[in-house]
Amino acid sequence: MDQHTRTELEAAAFRRLLAHLDSRKDVQNIDMMNLTGFCRNCLSRWYQEAAEAQGLSIDKETAREAIYGMPYDDWKAQYQSDASAAQFADFEKNKPAD
Repeated sequence: MDQHTRTELEAAAFRRLLAHLDSRKDVQNIDMMNLTGFCRNCLSRWYQEAAEAQGLSIDKETAREAIYGMPYDDWKAQYQSDASAAQFADFEKNKPAD
């Protein structure tokens, strides 16, 4: 497989991941962190870092909007619920190093 095709397939898989996350707004970031070690905020940070690696400058809010499909504050107001004590405890126990 050539590099262009590989990049296109990776981009399509990423777009599908974003569409899936968009369809599962009920899944909270803290749940994702506790189960997988990453969340939507991680994806937005990786997106921003990838842009910077290509010489592009995008700010944190622009990167978050690319992942959330809307301004982050709007997403939080509409879909984010308060984390429980148990969720916070799990997060602290399993907190990723980075």
